[in-house]
Amino acid sequence: MKIALIGYGKMGHVIEEIAISRGHEIVCIIDADNTADFDSEAFASAEVAIEFSTPSTAFSNCVAALERGVKVVCGTTAWVSRLPEIKQLTEKLGGTFFWSSNYSIGVNIFFALNRYLATMMAGFSQYTPEMTEIHHIHKLDHPSGTAISLAEGIIESDPAVTGWTEDNPSADNLLTINHQREGEVPGTHIIKWDSPVDTIKIEHCAKSRRGFALGAVVAAEWIASRSGFLSMDNLMHSFISNTALLDILKPAK
Repeated sequence: MKIALIGYGKMGHVIEEIAISRGHEIVCIIDADNTADFDSEAFASAEVAIEFSTPSTAFSNCVAALERGVKVVCGTTAWVSRLPEIKQLTEKLGGTFFWSSNYSIGVNIFFALNRYLATMMAGFSQYTPEMTEIHHIHKLDHPSGTAISLAEGIIESDPAVTGWTEDNPSADNLLTINHQREGEVPGTHIIKWDSPVDTIKIEHCAKSRRGFALGAVVAAEWIASRSGFLSMDNLMHSFISNTALLDILKPAK
């Protein structure tokens, strides 16, 4: 597969390494200093563009790729308010756009576990949920996109939780999200359900960026024959339903 990279920071470099190891070709790399290359022959030759840039540039990057007929896998967070516009453009152009707040396969299993646990806890009013997310000091946005997705899963699954907050931990019916920025931590998310007599806790801890990068490349492979506005839910359901997940995640030889 011919892949274009949009954004060439730490994630972009890891995605490049994994894509090449899986037999793909990087035909174009676009970063902040060469956005004119959206109009290059190299970019036009790409079958999929993988976008990991910044919240301030993600929307225009995705629009540029879609308008040029290139499928997009986007992992940039903190710009979700504009996703409806991207969905509308994708449908208008008959294109393909894939977005997730987190591409780690393990995190997406964690998303499902979180929703299942929240559904169970809805019957036990003595437990109060709380979340903590920990990331490297270079991450500017908070809470993380993953934390927001986890919070939405709890809100959808437990009627007693009506929203989330970072600023008012004593607010009734709101899930408190705490954020910490430490060293080079790739990403840790902890969900705690606390009662007067005990605590139930689930946690996902990323060991490196490779899990996120692998998931993005797998998503690019998956959308090669698909169109529309897609997400990790679509990908996970597809793989689990046809038992292809274990095969597709095997490391390259």
